[in-house]
Amino acid sequence: MAGQARHPDVRQNAGFSLADGPETIAFMIVHLSGRLVVARLEAIRAQVAAAAPVADLTLDLSGVDAMDTAGAWLVIDAQSRIQQRGGSCQIVGASPLHRELLDVVRRNIPQSAPAGTPPSGLLDWLEKIGRKTWSGIRSLVEMLGFLGLVVARLGGVLRHPGRLRLTSLVHHMQEIGFNAIPIVSLMAFLIGVVMAFQGAVQLRQFGAEVFVVDLIAISVLRELGILLTAIIVAGRSGAAFTASIGSMKMREEIDAMQTLGLDPIEVLVLPRVLALVLVLPLLGFVADVMGLLGGAMMSWIELGVSPGMFRTRLYESVDVWHYIVGLIKAPVFAVIIGIVGCYEGMKVGGDAESLGRLTSTSVVLSIFLVIVADALFSIFFAVVGV
Repeated sequence: MAGQARHPDVRQNAGFSLADGPETIAFMIVHLSGRLVVARLEAIRAQVAAAAPVADLTLDLSGVDAMDTAGAWLVIDAQSRIQQRGGSCQIVGASPLHRELLDVVRRNIPQSAPAGTPPSGLLDWLEKIGRKTWSGIRSLVEMLGFLGLVVARLGGVLRHPGRLRLTSLVHHMQEIGFNAIPIVSLMAFLIGVVMAFQGAVQLRQFGAEVFVVDLIAISVLRELGILLTAIIVAGRSGAAFTASIGSMKMREEIDAMQTLGLDPIEVLVLPRVLALVLVLPLLGFVADVMGLLGGAMMSWIELGVSPGMFRTRLYESVDVWHYIVGLIKAPVFAVIIGIVGCYEGMKVGGDAESLGRLTSTSVVLSIFLVIVADALFSIFFAVVGV
């Protein structure tokens, strides 16, 4: 009937030879006709597969009216199966358009990697450790280069202050600082409560309950206040940096920005890093105050140390340098969190899998580097006697 789409049709012409008994098929010609598309594929898949055991196969596509990538894959798959067994398979009669489609599909079929034995033994384990170590060193060098690029852009902004995007800076200061005050305050308050309670249990055995003020103040002001604040900011804002910049990278917005002559480092990275450097010391101050408040409250409840006695002991026994030490760490932690978050965001590819993986990497790496930096600060201040 005119205008009716033809279903796929398969005709086979086979040649036979006698070899010590039963007949074996030496060659076969398979004539394909109709529409070789995905909707009709199941109708001829089994018939083409039945022709696969022959030694010499010819696929005649002269009768094919239409073919899509699924049909092209079926033809190429049948050809490759026969060739893998040492036979030969020819594709004849294809129109120029169909031949071009077959070439495109053949070039884009992924090559399966040969199955190898899984690595085992000491040498393989050492090789794996070496590769991971080298990868970490290379990432660290790239991150230092990224930091140098940000510093260079900062120098340009200092020479030309009008290039600083003040609106973006204020927006990120609000997102990083003001919106994080509730969670930071709650965390620091609970840390102070826990430290006071645990310290009271131990110091009561020696009748030295009053020294719980020293324990809480030095721990919160010098270490825990700013360290736990940086960890919270790394998990909250560092991940947000990676996700935001990575999403722009996936949608090719950064490429469009560069096409317009805008520098992504100056537009996206610099305001975020500067906002972190400005607000993290303020968040550290909030954490210190709330930590001392929680410790004072629990000391009053558990040990009977009144707020006035707590304040007097705090003034007499705790040096201001304990607070300054914590304050000095804050900008360094802020730079680490901002650089790592933005650097991992710039590495995001065009798929959602890389976005999720690099966001997790950003959080883990930021927290790890913050703890390493805190350990180095502790060693340095112990050496200089502060």
